[in-house]
Amino acid sequence: SRAAEMLKTLAELQPHFQQRGWPEIRIGVGVNSGKVSVGNMGSEVRVAYTVMGDAVNLASRLEGITKQYGVGMIVGESTKETVTGIVFRELDQVRVKGKDEPVTIYEPIGAEGEVSSEAQDEIKMFHKMLKMYRKQEWDDAELQLYNLQRMDQERKLYQVYMDRIAFFRKNPPPENWDGVFTYE
Repeated sequence: SRAAEMLKTLAELQPHFQQRGWPEIRIGVGVNSGKVSVGNMGSEVRVAYTVMGDAVNLASRLEGITKQYGVGMIVGESTKETVTGIVFRELDQVRVKGKDEPVTIYEPIGAEGEVSSEAQDEIKMFHKMLKMYRKQEWDDAELQLYNLQRMDQERKLYQVYMDRIAFFRKNPPPENWDGVFTYE
């Protein structure tokens, strides 16, 4: 996809930026699928060619939270369901501004057959941790996260969940908690 090409090209450019003493550039990409309105919008005085709709709004929100998880790209459920041949890591279930219904969000990892068995094992471990987390099994989820952090100390995602668990230990969620994280 174009989004994956953008992230790959940027990664290839980073060493050149570093050699010149330039700062590292990071981008986030939000991808979502759905019905949209495309065309000239506005009035007779001011016209803008644009895309509008709930699917576009969600893509924008997803782009905005990539840095919260330390990932370059987040895709929504509708995109994940339409794409074949890609390995995804489920990141979270979230409510974003402007939407009442939670949406499951994913990180594309790579093409099937090209993702290492170690990476696939790490993804399975993380998905197992998510189930424990959503059941409020804090000790088991935390142990799983410690093991995941040993596999990849740089992955911000694992620290995000460690911090949430620490918060929930001191501030237990309400009885009807659905495990969904709400972004304001």
